[in-house]
Amino acid sequence: MRKLEKQMNSALLRKTNWAGSNTTVSYNEFTNCSSILLHGHQIATLDHHTNALKLSSCGYQTVTTKSRLNALLSEFKYGCKVFQKNFDWYLQSVNQTVDFWDGMILCQGEIL
Repeated sequence: MRKLEKQMNSALLRKTNWAGSNTTVSYNEFTNCSSILLHGHQIATLDHHTNALKLSSCGYQTVTTKSRLNALLSEFKYGCKVFQKNFDWYLQSVNQTVDFWDGMILCQGEIL
């Protein structure tokens, strides 16, 4: 995991705003949610109350987007990862592999 991604995860754990290079974390105290932006595109939302994580590539299935999402998954959804095979993205969890789609939500081990 890159230093930038460790700082991103640290900001999420502390529920603080943070920006570094092309990545931004924005915490909303009223909703108790954090938004993670990459180049201004919201690639993830973390609900701190339910620990639900909403993922999106925003249409940019790049190495950097995948790296940021995997850094989030390693911290908040242990055992899950995004990977690519034959140009298609997939989400692998502890007991299943599914096609990746923008807007998918992971909550308590379930993919919604």
